[in-house]
Amino acid sequence: MKRIPTKEEILTWISDNPTLTNKRDIARAFGIKGAARIDLKRILRELEGEGHLQKRHKTYRDPDKLPPVSVLQVMAPDADGDLYARPMEWQGEEEEPRILLVLKGSDAALGENDRILARLTEVKGEDHQYEGRLIRRIGTNPIKVLGVFRKHSDGGRITPIDKGSDKEWQVSERDVNGAKDGELVEAERSGPKTRMGLPNARIISRLGDPSQPRAVSLIAIHQHGIPDQFPDSVIAEADKAKPAPLGKREDLREMPLLTIDPADARDHDDACYAHADDDPKNKGGHVVWVAIADVAHYVTPGSELDHEARKRGNSTYFPDRVVPMLPDRLSGDLCSLHEGVPRACIAVRMVLDSHGQKIRHRFSRAMMKSVASLNYVEVQEAIDGKPNEKTKPLLSAVLEPLYAAYYALVTARKHRQPLELDLPERKIILAEDGTVAAVDFRDRLDAHRMIEEFMVLANVAAAEELVSKRTPLLFRVHEEPSPEKLDALREVAKSAGLVLAKGQVLQTRHLNNLLTQAEGTEFDEQINLSTLRSMTQAYYGQENFGHFGLALKNYAHFTSPIRRYSDLIVHRALVLANKWGKDGLSPQEIGNLEATAKHISETERRSMMAERDTTDRYLASYLSERIGAEFPARIAGIAKFGVFARLNETGADGLIPIRTLGREYFRYDPDNQTLTGEETGVTLGLGVPVTVRLAEAVPVTGGLILELLTVNGKAIPKSSGARRGRGPERRKANKSRKKATKTKRKVSRTR
Repeated sequence: MKRIPTKEEILTWISDNPTLTNKRDIARAFGIKGAARIDLKRILRELEGEGHLQKRHKTYRDPDKLPPVSVLQVMAPDADGDLYARPMEWQGEEEEPRILLVLKGSDAALGENDRILARLTEVKGEDHQYEGRLIRRIGTNPIKVLGVFRKHSDGGRITPIDKGSDKEWQVSERDVNGAKDGELVEAERSGPKTRMGLPNARIISRLGDPSQPRAVSLIAIHQHGIPDQFPDSVIAEADKAKPAPLGKREDLREMPLLTIDPADARDHDDACYAHADDDPKNKGGHVVWVAIADVAHYVTPGSELDHEARKRGNSTYFPDRVVPMLPDRLSGDLCSLHEGVPRACIAVRMVLDSHGQKIRHRFSRAMMKSVASLNYVEVQEAIDGKPNEKTKPLLSAVLEPLYAAYYALVTARKHRQPLELDLPERKIILAEDGTVAAVDFRDRLDAHRMIEEFMVLANVAAAEELVSKRTPLLFRVHEEPSPEKLDALREVAKSAGLVLAKGQVLQTRHLNNLLTQAEGTEFDEQINLSTLRSMTQAYYGQENFGHFGLALKNYAHFTSPIRRYSDLIVHRALVLANKWGKDGLSPQEIGNLEATAKHISETERRSMMAERDTTDRYLASYLSERIGAEFPARIAGIAKFGVFARLNETGADGLIPIRTLGREYFRYDPDNQTLTGEETGVTLGLGVPVTVRLAEAVPVTGGLILELLTVNGKAIPKSSGARRGRGPERRKANKSRKKATKTKRKVSRTR
């Protein structure tokens, strides 16, 4: 097509192809080349001036369109029983669009005025403009119970598994939902609250046998005391929240900030953008913007939301669910940086030199609008030459500058030398019925590393900003290993023929040198595990002792306020330091910072334990059907009572009891973390490759019992058993001999 298209034809193309809307895409679609592009540019400007199009970083979009994910309010059913909804944040000048809700049988029942998060698809030729599919309902807060269902003639009763609850719930016949006697069920209160008698419940989910996979995360939640039910007052406060106005905020809505997250991310609390620095004094430099959801605007000091967020400390993540720190109205809506929706944020502009060193930074309270919500894989594929419809328009203008800034940060990272442990990250993939379908070891893409480096940079900037302005905050502290743990690591290295120098101030580069020595050798995993075990646990504190693992002097958590209370404290400190409003860190909070630091460090550990226990149970259930199977593994732990082996296939840990290791006595060396057979000389240490047989798997506890078959590819040599049991006897004899010698010396001195 050589003629210039009409305005109507251009608008139709943009409407039909929402992901191919930059000038180059439009020109290619209509076959426009050469000087004719000038006329096309003129028409696009006219359409923009007339309000038909809105330009957003070289792309044109209709301002009277809804974003692909929107918050809706459900309307009353029409005469035909169809359910429609209206958008909560309509910004167009045209009449508000009509949205037909297309619900699946498994979707929650919706009623008038319910607020939902929905995925929208534009339709034509109908009396409605969009079809909406439910993602989740927002703001609902029914009281829920987890327990064992006992069937009766008139329905049944639920006995809660929570030890602190002795009150049963009664279930009418119509609310049993097919549950069988003895099943673990999740139910919610039904009907009005009564002053006398048992509360009524409706079973909403059947979890089957309490020992089966779908139950384990719920059991962990209850066992570890993780609050998973928001009080009504907290939900009511969240429901009253409204989108933050622009006010005095810096307007970043035209900046092409975007979010990059896992494909299954429930919320988006960080966005980024980068471009080459045009300052001639900083040749080859970069400007990196990181924008973080302004949770502090919605969760103010002393509010109901604040008390609950502090109580939880953080969100807790399980393979099948998330226990959030904040209600869904905030975490999944107002504080989530959804594509195409204005959102309040706290942004930091960071200037890097050509070597990735941060020269300066500037924080602002701002308003942004994400140009796209992308996942790690599609971003990496775009950079690797395989862009999709969504990433193609963003490749040259947005994604490539991000990677250019990242490559500069890689140079700075090599100079700084944070600890470079090589430990694979495991992800459990569930089938629809809640069983484990597979265990995947995630590939570490440059897209992951890029976002991590940007977040670390922003966290450093936040800590430096508050330190320079003498504003109280919570640091993320990671102290260096203790001398005792370093000595133990040094012994392990020595036994492997490697060197960890002594008599110097320990730095991460010394440990990295040790890891490099071990790389590619049979001791690779042993040294990685031993180095990890030598580390102290990171925590939150008011005193700044630096972050050893990251090799950083000043470090604070700033980038995830939706899921970490520590980050919310840092946001409030920035509000206070920069005098952005009255919702900054309060005097009462400042006086209570140390107690807050201790509390949220404990809630973090609580979540880690619950997540680990849940993973163990899922894996035990997954492996319970493979009793007797043989697996390659590596030794991951040594104790007096046995050896812990980690299966290569799943990463599951199992115990090889010492009683099953043969008839000889095994000597335990805590410094070198080894068990050595006194007769055969077989030595079991961290990272040693072994073959094991699965003897037992207990889903309820998550325990695995293994039998040792080979060590380093060789069968275990048989011992005669002649010396079995002599180890303890010999120790007693030695002890008696030492005691006799000591007594003899004492008598000699007395004489």
